[in-house]
Amino acid sequence: MTLSEEARERLADVVALQPTKNAELQDRWDLESGSEVHQYLENELKEYYYRDENSLICATEDAAALVGADDPEGERVLRVPPLQAAVIEVLAGPEDRSQSVVSVLHALRDAGHDAAVDDVRSALRSLSDKGIAERIQRTVPTFRLAMAREEFTVEELD
Repeated sequence: MTLSEEARERLADVVALQPTKNAELQDRWDLESGSEVHQYLENELKEYYYRDENSLICATEDAAALVGADDPEGERVLRVPPLQAAVIEVLAGPEDRSQSVVSVLHALRDAGHDAAVDDVRSALRSLSDKGIAERIQRTVPTFRLAMAREEFTVEELD
């Protein structure tokens, strides 16, 4: 299957953001609805994606190879939107006490980032879905990194 330039770029987004949701791709691709995302995936990228047991969108191995996302050295490279990269910077490490969404929001603001609480909550959930952060239920849901920062490299998406 030959992909257009747009389809190839969007496939690279799926590879970089996986596991992801329709809403995240909708924002990234500037589409009107999650239905449009689903329709695009089915019509243009059907061979290169699947949904996992949580209905999150994941890329196939062929998709990763097609867009050159394979890392020959085996180092985990995490390509994330700028807010998620900023959250990783301020989020408690795997050995530290986990942080609430509000605590992460304040840490982001202290670091000079202006973010809405719902955006921070969404970023934390997305990082948790990717296995980078872990969710720990205390009185309120709290988060911390699931692995040491040295175990992965963060690259911000444009």
